[in-house]
Amino acid sequence: MTRVKRGTTKNKRRKNILKKTKGYRNAKKSKKKQAKEAIMHAGSHAFNDRRKKKNVFRRLWQVNINAALRKEGSTYSKFIGDLKKKKIEVDRKILAQIARENPDTFKRILEEVK
Repeated sequence: MTRVKRGTTKNKRRKNILKKTKGYRNAKKSKKKQAKEAIMHAGSHAFNDRRKKKNVFRRLWQVNINAALRKEGSTYSKFIGDLKKKKIEVDRKILAQIARENPDTFKRILEEVK
């Protein structure tokens, strides 16, 4: 059986790991073991935060809708409750966008719900 030198494979693997940690601080950017661990943590945070982002945006839409409703003398919880009673299905993203860009249209929706 012929002898296989693994230096090139090992170096390539190390180089690829260190390429991913470019911009990290201290030893995480230059030492293979710490860099690999940093990549694992970064990957798990990225995965979780892609899901958290959806919650963050939903909260932002709720705040925008509530701000527009307060100007009209109503509240978010009453408005959403009335929307559900009237069986009007408009999602919060669209409502927030309408409230921000077309206040007149938003007033008409509010009157329809009341």
